Amino acid sequence: QVQLAESGGGLVQAGGSLRLSCAASGGTFSSYVMGWFRQAPGKEREFVAAIFWSSGGANYADAVKGRFTISRDNAKNTVYLQMNSLKPEDTAVYYCAAKRWPIAVSAGDYDDWGQGTQVTVSS
Repeated sequence: QVQLAESGGGLVQAGGSLRLSCAASGGTFSSYVMGWFRQAPGKEREFVAAIFWSSGGANYADAVKGRFTISRDNAKNTVYLQMNSLKPEDTAVYYCAAKRWPIAVSAGDYDDWGQGTQVTVSS
């Protein structure tokens, strides 16, 4: 079974930056889409960004376009989410997820999930 492990969350002031990492193991990912989702208390899990493992083609939620960048390191089987210009509304638990192609923005379409990492942005 595919295993995903997020890391890199923490506390940062508004305007700061964090880089989240998602280490993937237990499968082959050449035909996979890797996604980042986030969930704030009392809210539904929402799409943040996704990337085709093979090509690097990416898709972003409108709320993070221009601020967040998703990337992957094939040699390390790791997906990253570089988060710049962070805002208090970015505060959430961030989850890494995986699915077979095609790309999707619904959490229910993803098959495997990490444990989540907390990102807190103070004003």
